[in-house]
Amino acid sequence: MDKVKGNVLRYILFVINPIAGDIDKEHLEDEIAFVCQQHGISYEFYKTTGLGDEEQVAALLKKNRYDAIFAVGGDGTVSLVGSLLIGTTVPLGIIPLGSGNGLSKDLNIPQDSEEALQLVYKHEVHSIDTLTLNGHPSIHLSDLGFNALVVTKFCDGEKRGAGTYAWIALQEYLTYEPKKYRIETDTLCYTGPAFMVTIANANAFGSNATINPNGILNDGMFELCLIEPFPKAAGIGILYKLYTDSIDTSVYTHRISCTRARIYNLENEVAHVDGEPVELGKVIDVQMHKRSLRVILPVPEEE
Repeated sequence: MDKVKGNVLRYILFVINPIAGDIDKEHLEDEIAFVCQQHGISYEFYKTTGLGDEEQVAALLKKNRYDAIFAVGGDGTVSLVGSLLIGTTVPLGIIPLGSGNGLSKDLNIPQDSEEALQLVYKHEVHSIDTLTLNGHPSIHLSDLGFNALVVTKFCDGEKRGAGTYAWIALQEYLTYEPKKYRIETDTLCYTGPAFMVTIANANAFGSNATINPNGILNDGMFELCLIEPFPKAAGIGILYKLYTDSIDTSVYTHRISCTRARIYNLENEVAHVDGEPVELGKVIDVQMHKRSLRVILPVPEEE
C-alpha cells in the first residue's frame, strides 16, 4: 500500500456512535481526552443520533481543518465517516466498538479500544480502494440475497450483538430460496440463481466469516463472490468453510475479479452496502475508485 510514516495529528474529530455494540462509551471519552491531552492533540466529539449525521459531520469537515477523523463505533459509523472522506486528504481512523467491526479487522486494527486509541500518536497512513454501487460509497463488503436479508432484519430490530444476528440468520435460512441474477463485468459474465452475491473490496464480514480470502484493499480490483444454490444439508459445511478461510474449496462458490460490473437484480432482492440496508433497484452499477481513501493503520511490529 501507499503509506506515509510519522505524520503528526494535531486536531482530530471523534465521531462516536453511543449505541454501537451496546457498549457504554462514556468511559472511553475520558480515555480519548486523556490520551489526546498527553500528546498535545486538540480534539472534538460528535455523537451520532441517526438523524442528519452525515450532513452534520460533513458541515464540521467543511468548517474545520482536521488532521484526521476517527470513527468510534461499528461498521455503520465507519461507513458514515469513510464515505465523507473519500477523495480527500483527511485520513480515516477507527476505534472499533460495534457488533462486527469488519473493516477494522481486515485492516489489522486492534480490536481492543485502548490499543486502537494508540493510533492517534503512533501510526502509518495508507491509501485503499473504494467502490460505488449506483453512487452509494462502499469501502468494505456489500451484498444481495440471503445475507442482505439478514442484515436488513437485524438493522430493523431493537437488539444488537452476534447472538441476535445468528438467530435471525437461522430463522431466515430455513425458508430462504435463491434469487436469479445476471452479472456483466469487464472480465466475465454470469447468469443464474445465487444464494447470495457479495461485492467484496475486502475479505471478511464482521462475524469473521471470510467470503473473499485473497481480496486486497488496494489492488485496483474487486471481487463478486457468489454462493450458488446448495442443498440445505450442505449449509453447515459452507458455514465451516467461511469460518476457516477455505470457502474457495466449496463446489458451490464462484468468484469474479473485475474493475467494474453491472448486476441485474432480476427479482429486486434486498441489498446492503457496508452493513447498511440500501434500496439499489434492479440494475446496479459497481465502479472502482483506486486508492481513493486514506486510512490510519498500526505500524507493523517488524518495522
